[in-house]
Amino acid sequence: MPLVTVLPHQELCPQGQQFDVKKGASLCEALLKHGVAIEHACDMVAACATCHVLVRAGAETLDEPDDDENDQLDNAWGLEPCSRLACSVRVKDGDITVELPKFSRNHARER
Repeated sequence: MPLVTVLPHQELCPQGQQFDVKKGASLCEALLKHGVAIEHACDMVAACATCHVLVRAGAETLDEPDDDENDQLDNAWGLEPCSRLACSVRVKDGDITVELPKFSRNHARER
């Protein structure tokens, strides 16, 4: 099973975390299942960019983002070339390392 490594995030995952996921699993659902309270304001339909993550390692094992994901990524805070929407990422055969951005597009959480 692929291994997901979440780098430490001050609020959402202070110690960082690692967990196995089944091939084909939604990254957003896997994060939530393992106690990482990532935002997903649109109910995981790639319509809000609040589940923005940075794939720091293993991006080559993922499918390329589709047009809907790319359109929403334009609205993400702190966009980088490795940016993805967790709701659009399906974990495949390889391990991935993700970083949760300091802020999200959701103004209620920004400080």
